[in-house]
Amino acid sequence: MHTIRNTLVVVDSKQSNDLTLNRAKMIASATQSHLHLLACDKGQQHSSYLNDMQGILAEEGYSVSTQQAWHGSSHKTIITAQQAEGCGLVIKQHLPDTPLMKALLTPEDWKLLRYCPSPVLIVKSPKPWVGGTILAAIDAGSSDMEHRVLHSGIVSHGYDIATLAGGTLHMLSAHPYPMLSAADSIFQLKESIQGLYRELCKTLQVEFDVSDDRLHIEEGPADMLIPHIAHKLEAVLTVIGSVARTGLSGALIGNTAEMILDTLDSDVLVLKPDDVINHLEELASPSHGALADTATSSWPYSHNNHRPHT
Repeated sequence: MHTIRNTLVVVDSKQSNDLTLNRAKMIASATQSHLHLLACDKGQQHSSYLNDMQGILAEEGYSVSTQQAWHGSSHKTIITAQQAEGCGLVIKQHLPDTPLMKALLTPEDWKLLRYCPSPVLIVKSPKPWVGGTILAAIDAGSSDMEHRVLHSGIVSHGYDIATLAGGTLHMLSAHPYPMLSAADSIFQLKESIQGLYRELCKTLQVEFDVSDDRLHIEEGPADMLIPHIAHKLEAVLTVIGSVARTGLSGALIGNTAEMILDTLDSDVLVLKPDDVINHLEELASPSHGALADTATSSWPYSHNNHRPHT
């Protein structure tokens, strides 16, 4: 988090931007990062609005630039700007889609989470981060190197934000239901599974000072547990990540992030591992042309054939 030098903030004159700007200003104050305000629009009706906002933020001491652009869809416009400006973080307010819209089209925020190379902060709640609970959700059962690096990044970001906000960091990992037929006896009993998962979390606990009472090892699917525990803890931010298991050709943010986007009460920060980031940056490069083509087929997966993994 402290390495962010340029933050992309998606704004819209048709809605209140207080939530996104409050988060952006807090992060910029802590990291001394530049704020690049982006309005995704085909016309020029945001010009005066952007100028006014830039002037207000500049008076408050922030380094600010503005842009109005359109590249066929909001997620492609955001990613094009993120790549061009070298932004290390994208901040966007989440507006939930109706069930009918989700059935017909892949929501734009889902596409942004899948394809944006940088971390994405989706702002959902007006609750201030100061003094709040930050929940870092990991998959402790996936202990290969790729996952371990991602887990460390998730908890590290959560720790940094909890430190700058004067908040409290909690860790969560869902674990599978016990199966009497499991080949490994550890996975036959709930108690032994929880013991294993707690042991797998020990290194992160020590590194980021997470006490046992702030470690939550719970039984069940992650897309159900994460919103439940976040709500129970009254978390102000949930930090999650995903690793694509189908190789770089299928580099997608997992469906857990997508499924919990509407059900979480808190803001959500989504991270990706380095190899997925590298692949997405390649897709977003002008030489690849994926962003230039507005057709759905130019992206690795369309709405009808995507099979995301967490």
